[in-house]
Amino acid sequence: MPQAVMECGDFSEFQDALKHMRKADDIIVNTLNAVIPTDSFHPNATKSCSELYNKLQEGNTKRELLIKNCITVTADKVKKLKEHREEQSGDIKFSKALRSEQTKLRMLQVELTVEDLIKQRTSKVFSEKCRQYFKPE
Repeated sequence: MPQAVMECGDFSEFQDALKHMRKADDIIVNTLNAVIPTDSFHPNATKSCSELYNKLQEGNTKRELLIKNCITVTADKVKKLKEHREEQSGDIKFSKALRSEQTKLRMLQVELTVEDLIKQRTSKVFSEKCRQYFKPE
C-alpha cells in the first residue's frame, strides 16, 4: 500500500487507497474457503482463523484511523476557510474552496459509515466459518 496516497488532499486517490486496503475484507469468503475448505478438512483451522482475524483487525484499525485523521484534517480546513471567508467576504474563491472541503468532509464521513458496514459483514462471514475453531477475545 503506498503511504503517500493516504494524504487527505485528493479524495479520489484516498478512495482508491481505501479500496486497495479493503481487499482482504472484499475477498473474505474466498479466503475462508481456502483456509478451511470443508468441515472434514481443516489441518490447522484454529491457527488459520486466528491469523486471518488478526490481519482483518489490523486492516480495520488502520483504515478507521486514516479516515478519522482525514476527517479531522478536512474539518480544520473547513474551519479555516470559514474564517477566511468571513474576513474577505467579497472573495468568491474562499466560498468555492469552502464548499469543496465541506463536500469532501461529508464524503469522508460516509466512508466511516461504509467502514462500519464492511466490518460488520466481514465479522459475520468470519464468525460463520471460524466460530468452531477460533473465538476472538
